[in-house]
Amino acid sequence: MVRDITIGQYFPGNSVLHNADPRLKLVLSFVSIVFVFVCNNFYSLALVLAFTVVAVLSSRISLKVILKGLRPMLLLLIFTSALQLFYNKQGTELFVSRFITITTGGIFTTIFMVVRIICLVLLSSLLTYTTSPTQLTDGIERLLSPLKVFGLKNGVHTLAMMMTIALRFIPTLIDEIDKITNAQKARGANFETGGIVQRAKALLPIFIPLLVNSFRHAFELSLAMSARCYNGGEGRTRMKQLKLAARDYVLMAAEFIFVGGVIALNIIFESVI
Repeated sequence: MVRDITIGQYFPGNSVLHNADPRLKLVLSFVSIVFVFVCNNFYSLALVLAFTVVAVLSSRISLKVILKGLRPMLLLLIFTSALQLFYNKQGTELFVSRFITITTGGIFTTIFMVVRIICLVLLSSLLTYTTSPTQLTDGIERLLSPLKVFGLKNGVHTLAMMMTIALRFIPTLIDEIDKITNAQKARGANFETGGIVQRAKALLPIFIPLLVNSFRHAFELSLAMSARCYNGGEGRTRMKQLKLAARDYVLMAAEFIFVGGVIALNIIFESVI
């Protein structure tokens, strides 16, 4: 399950999303995620789902990778669906028993929650799937560049670098957890039996080596950056300048259509949640 987490990973490619301006992808990802929660009826929800499917297909990321990224969310989806389905009392009652009551409102809310979570995970994951760490750093730094007028020139670059490194090391730490867990199991460690306190204590042989390895990776990274004469954003140049191309304007137009469509469908049709 741990190895199924793909957030933070970058998959090289030559799709429209891969070649898009990272600043634009950051903004469009944020707007898309906001409007995932703005939709309030099945028509606007269908538009959100269609937009997400088109975005996934445009990225040309393998379907296996996409499904692998959704697998860790399966438990959350089941738990959320059960809560909404069995404890939501709104709407017409379809099934009633001593402990369980299923209503139309519960079914509608369950569908909304599941689709929203899936779209949220896919749209947020596409940003890191199609954007390299260097591009992501440049995009964040350029978007935060207005803060430089307040004397935060180096701070903007440092913040962008910290956010990018944090995302970049998520897959590395996941691999470390998997390796340490397998090594401890080979030594006879048991993580699946016992009470909550016993299981928590059993995780210590994982967290302590993970903490040590995290500091080691941080030290090696800082040493490598120092060896390359890294001194922050001061005097830094870029081999590739960020410029909006025709494909970026097409993506903006598609986003405007999506946003306008969700707003229009919310106004025209009645909310069901």
